[in-house]
Formats: sequence, structure tokens, C-alpha cells
Amino acid sequence: MSTYQWLVFFLIVQVVHGLGTWKLYEKAGRKRWEAFVPVYNAIVLMKIIGRPTLWTLLLFVPIINLIMFPVVWVETLRSFGRKSTADTWLGIFTFGLYIYYINYTQEVTYISDRSLVASTKTGDTISSILFAIVVATLVHTYVMQPFVIPSSSLEKSLLIGDFLFVSKFHYGARTPMTSVAAPMVHDTLPFIKTKSYLYDDANPESWKNKLQLPFFRFPGFEKIENSDIVVFNWPRDTLFHMYKPADRRYSKPTDKKTNYVKRCVGIPGDSLQIKNGVVFINGKELRLPERAKPQFNFEIKLKEDLSQEFLNQYDIKEFNVPLKIQSKLWDNTVVKQYLVNEGYDLTEIARDSTDIFIIGAIDEELKQKMELNYSKRYFQANLTQELSDKLKSDSRVASVNRYLKKGAEDGIFPDFPDGKPSVTNTWNSDNFGPIYIPEARKTVTLNLQTLPFYKIIISEYEKNDLKVKGNAIYINNQIATSYTFKQNYYWMMGDNRNNSLDARYYGYTPEDHVVGKPVFIWMSWDTNGSGLNKIRWDRLFTTVSGEGQPESYLKYFLGLVALYVLGDYFWKKRKAKA
Repeated sequence: MSTYQWLVFFLIVQVVHGLGTWKLYEKAGRKRWEAFVPVYNAIVLMKIIGRPTLWTLLLFVPIINLIMFPVVWVETLRSFGRKSTADTWLGIFTFGLYIYYINYTQEVTYISDRSLVASTKTGDTISSILFAIVVATLVHTYVMQPFVIPSSSLEKSLLIGDFLFVSKFHYGARTPMTSVAAPMVHDTLPFIKTKSYLYDDANPESWKNKLQLPFFRFPGFEKIENSDIVVFNWPRDTLFHMYKPADRRYSKPTDKKTNYVKRCVGIPGDSLQIKNGVVFINGKELRLPERAKPQFNFEIKLKEDLSQEFLNQYDIKEFNVPLKIQSKLWDNTVVKQYLVNEGYDLTEIARDSTDIFIIGAIDEELKQKMELNYSKRYFQANLTQELSDKLKSDSRVASVNRYLKKGAEDGIFPDFPDGKPSVTNTWNSDNFGPIYIPEARKTVTLNLQTLPFYKIIISEYEKNDLKVKGNAIYINNQIATSYTFKQNYYWMMGDNRNNSLDARYYGYTPEDHVVGKPVFIWMSWDTNGSGLNKIRWDRLFTTVSGEGQPESYLKYFLGLVALYVLGDYFWKKRKAKA
């Protein structure tokens, strides 16, 4: 719903509240009109039920208000002596409308001095749990949220198994846009594996979807800068397939799209270009911070057979051992056509005088038929520049060369803006652009050549009706030769450049998709380790950003814990003697 529609809905709720409670307000010694005045009626109600005025604020916080409303209904009933189990459940399951019945048909007496302490252990436990959920949801939504790194797109800067604390307030906390959802979970309820929110994926015009709140972000004390690591909702999380024309789409709320973490390399207003894998911003090479450890794809030839000991020595985790095929067989047009017809996507990556090395999946039967074997002395690996230099000095290594993609790459932005190829260019993930990163309130020229870059922004992210008729572009039924952006956009890329599903494939990230800034690694878990080595001790309690190399603050944390324990022990001992 729009802001205006939410305002009308809010006023209707106030009228419904006033009509259902004005007699109770009078019995509590208040004026009937006080039950109808927006916000003020909630402040008065908190006084009637003996709860802090702060609760009024919680009634207007999305998600938390879903917990607070039932609590207030029950507290209202108990303030007028209706405290049986039946009264409690009727108040909750009628969404508070049971109060209407009490208000108009029952003679009740206001209890001004009722005890606010739960009369049973069960009630006390429930109250404690609700309080904990409210506090945790506030922190989770507006202050700090835990995340875990699930993929290697930022390897070696951030590792799979790094547990992060992500600040919501650095860039400004974003209020939830999905108004009806379970607290402290993202898009799926644990164990039962179903949606955690009220939304109709199949019908965007459903009444459920109209409950979405307008985007709002509190002021932050930082702006996103080039090279910042950012957590955001994946903008294209409405597709079933990224690299193929989508045969099916489903709608999903912005704040319930998949959480991604990447490095922001382009900010609003920038001109971005990638040349031979190097990012250039406004014509200058992007300087990454010292902590960044970008990885690129290298081809390594050995003088002896590849061994696990070699891989372990250099901590090489991501590598491909290609298939070796005889040149005369590979150059046979009939063989190539056969492979294409069978649906194989094979890429030639190197050749010598007798053999060609190819990357791609071939089933075992075809491998035997074509007499293919895996190479023993040639492989591709994702490495930092520092590690590639070390390999060059190893006597077992014949050569190390950076691999760069050549020619056009399928699926590169903006080839598939609506599921169909529409732009013909020679771009790929190593050579791309230049492109403009849209900035709020800035205008670009629109024509059939520039439209593919901004089509998703205009139609999906900024919700305009976009049509193309012949050579004319229509926005909201008006011919358009230019477009002014409503919000800022960012260009997010992974440091693991040859193994990252990032902006080079899905395009721009809107400002309303930004979640927060990773600030702290509190745990790092290596699934390939054993025993205590499963924990990466050197990464515990390290900051994500900052100058110099990361330093663990674990020892300082343990020292503070020890001081607290000792201090508490001696304080209690001294108090006991007194």
C-alpha cells in the first residue's frame, strides 16, 4: 500500500479502537473522546493498564506490534477483571474484538491497583519469553544482526563459515517492509520449512501483498563508499534460473529476498569499466583496502603429477582439473557438432603440440568412447596474486598464467533483462563496460540502445508501466526520451572474481535492498578441519574493515570475562562478610 493508503488504514483502526473501548475508558476515569484520538489514545491506554508509556512506541514498530497487540488486548481485559483462561483466548483469537462484547454488554469494574506480576509460573514464563523476543527483534531489526558466510564469493577476504555481526545503523536501519512476518527469521520458518511471512508469491495483486509497508530508512552516520563490504537483498531473487531465459517468475517482498554479501565497487554516479579483470572507476583503477584479498583464475602447468600434498601446501581449495583430448579429435568438426547436439558446454582453455585441455562436464560413457582422461600436470585454480607469485618460484611448477575470458559471455548483464537476449556485445566478466551507476534525481537519455541497462530499474525496482512500441518507449503511457531515477543504485562484486554470482550477471542493486555493514567476525568455522582445528582461532573477534591486517581481540574479550567473574566473586564474598 502507498503511504496515503496506510494513513487511511491507520485512521480506520483508531475509529475501530475508539468504538470498542470508549465505555472502558470512562469506567477507568478517563474521557470517552480520549479513546478516539490517534496515538494519544494508546498513551492513555498504557496508563489504564498500568504499563510503561514506551509500550505505545512498540505498537507502531512493524513485526514487534504483532506481538504487542495481543499482549495489550489481554492486559486490557485483565484491567477490568476478565482474567480467566477463556477470556484470554477469546481476546486473542477474536483479534481484540472480544473487547467490544465486554465494552457494550458486560458490567465490569476497573481495577486500578491490580498486580502486574503473573499469578502462575506458566504466565511468568510466557511474559519473560515475550519480553525477550521483543528486545531481540528490536536489536535484530535496528541495531545488529548475525549472518554467516555461505559461499566463496568473497574468498579469501571473508571465508565460508565466518559468522558476522552486521550493523544496521551504519548506513541507517531499514524498517521492515513486510508488515506481517515471524520475528527474527528471514524468509523461511525453521523445521517446518515454510514461508515466514504473509505474501502471495503467485498473485502480486493479492490483498496480502497490499499490506507491504513503504520503504523507509533511518539516517545513518556513514554512506556506502567504494570498496565497502555490504550485506544486501539479492535484487534478482525473483527468477528460477539466472543464466537461462526464465520460464517462470515469482514475486517476493524486497526485505525477504535472499541475503547476499559482496564488495561495493561502484557507487551512485560512478562510471565503471572492467579491463582484463581489473575494475576502473571514473577512468582510474579501483584501489582495494589492504585487507582485501581478491582471487583470480590462473592456469598452472606442473613438471610432475598434481598431488593432494601440493594442494594442501598452498591451501588451494577451488580448482578444476581439465580433460585432455587429442587435437586431431577436437578439431574434427563432426565431433564438435556431436558434443553441441548432446548439450555439452565445453571450453578450450589451453593446448600444446598434441593435446587440448577442456573444461566442462562429460558423462563417463562418452569419456570412455572418446578416450578422454583427466590431465595430471595441468589445472586451473582461483588464487590471490601473492599466492600465484609463490607458485612461480616452486621448482615443481612449469608455468603460472592468468586466465582471462575471451569474447562474449552468455548471461552477462544486461543480456537477459526480461528473460530474452536483447543486447549484442562482446562483454564478459573480465572485460565489461563502461556503464553508468544510476544516482537518485539524475537523468539519463532513453533509446533502444540504452533501455536494456535501465529496463529492470524502470519497470521493477521503481514500479513504472514500461512498454516499447516500434522505436518508441512509453513510461506510464507517455512517450519517454529520458528517465530520472528515484533512488540510488550500487554495483556489488565478489573478491573471488571468477567464482562470484554478482552484478556482472544481475546488474544494479537498489538502495532499498541494502541491509547493513559487516563489522565483526565473532566465530569462524572450518568444516574441513578436525577437532579444535575446526575453529579458525586467528579469525575470532576480528573486525571486517579497518587499516592493516585483521587482529583478533579474543584475548581481550577473555580477559574482560575473567575480570568480571573474579570481581563478582570477591564482591559477593565481601557482601557476605558484611
